[in-house]
Amino acid sequence: MRNHSLRAALAATLCLLSSSLLSSLAQAAPKPTGNGAIFFHPDGTSASHWDITRILHYGPDGFLNWDRLPVITTYRGHHLDLLGGTSNGGAVTHATGTRVHGATFGLDPDGKEYPSANGTLNTIMEDAIEAGLGTALVQSGSIIEPGTAAFVAEAPKRSDYEEIALEVVESGVDIILGAGEEWLLPEGVQGRFGQGKRKDGRNLIEEAKKKGYAVVYTRDELLKLPADAAKVLGVFNVEDTFYDKPEEELRKENLPNYIASAPTIAEMTQFALERISRNPKGFFAVIEEEGTDNMCNNLNASGCLEAMKRADDAIGVILDFIEKNPKTFMITTSDSNAGGMQLVDVESADEPLPPTDPEESGAPIDGVEGTGTKPFVSAPDKNGNRRPFAVAWATGDDAGSGVIARAAGLNAQELVPTTGILNTDIYRILYTVLFGERIPSELKP
Repeated sequence: MRNHSLRAALAATLCLLSSSLLSSLAQAAPKPTGNGAIFFHPDGTSASHWDITRILHYGPDGFLNWDRLPVITTYRGHHLDLLGGTSNGGAVTHATGTRVHGATFGLDPDGKEYPSANGTLNTIMEDAIEAGLGTALVQSGSIIEPGTAAFVAEAPKRSDYEEIALEVVESGVDIILGAGEEWLLPEGVQGRFGQGKRKDGRNLIEEAKKKGYAVVYTRDELLKLPADAAKVLGVFNVEDTFYDKPEEELRKENLPNYIASAPTIAEMTQFALERISRNPKGFFAVIEEEGTDNMCNNLNASGCLEAMKRADDAIGVILDFIEKNPKTFMITTSDSNAGGMQLVDVESADEPLPPTDPEESGAPIDGVEGTGTKPFVSAPDKNGNRRPFAVAWATGDDAGSGVIARAAGLNAQELVPTTGILNTDIYRILYTVLFGERIPSELKP
């Protein structure tokens, strides 16, 4: 009898402890404010990239949509072990608010998850999913790109594409738009655009359909979805929606910068925001134009500037959305400066630029179709003058300087200090918007 009494007492105690623990955890879980937050990440962009884009498309006296964002500040993107930023390390920091090693995809050198600034192991997107917010990951590159994927996936290496794709599809995010069909299908299985590469035999597209996702492959299919399609997986090419090669290679292969059948980042953004913003608890979207990084790293000035224009068009969509939905905040920045892009004035618009030998000059100088071709010509200035220019590159990699953050919408001027922010502040600012809790910045004047 004593044993039964003891067991009963222990059971009652454990039940009380379990209830207390569950209650504590429930209280610790973030409660949504009902606001919407958008993090727009035009990867690899610096002040110089935006300047050249403005000059080409609107003239030196014109205005980008990016220029319409009312709050502007500097961005510091260093990691624990690097002065510059990396795409994967930067994305992990944006997702967690924690300074990390540059090579990470969510795990520290000992293989443990980096904790987030709120003291949990959830990224801000994982918190948004658990809180029942409307959610979206929107990407012009592959869905395994860290700028979006690191918000829901952790892996030992950035190159663990199978695992990253699996975690993205299984994340529970409502709207997942991008490319990367190759990592969604078993090895050798033919998809809409190409063959799969997964060695585990899993068909993530079929698995997504069973989870209730509508799967689409083109702009037309996306835009024809019914208004009540709340869970959508867009798979718009085998790798990316663009071809990230130098201009000379694209000419030889007769390839465009972007594939015609895929929606633009602006179209994907509008589609996602229209759907996830219906959620009364609020919404969170992470959106990345990846061509701005990949094209620039491949020293393709024409492709880079097309990607920049696409990114700016998406900012226009976001600004229009905020005007109609004032409880929405957006912040935009990159994590590094792809290629170290610079503008060089030239004398004639009619003469091809001299061919460039990277071994002699250190980096090429691009015209409209690459090295040794005619220069770009600006849109008219306020006096109607158009001027020729070339694009010079500092590197085929990422540099760590010149990155700018801008913001608009709900409490933007209060949330984003004009004295500068750290990469760790992106999480903190978004967390305040979505969950109402202010986590102090690590940047102390």
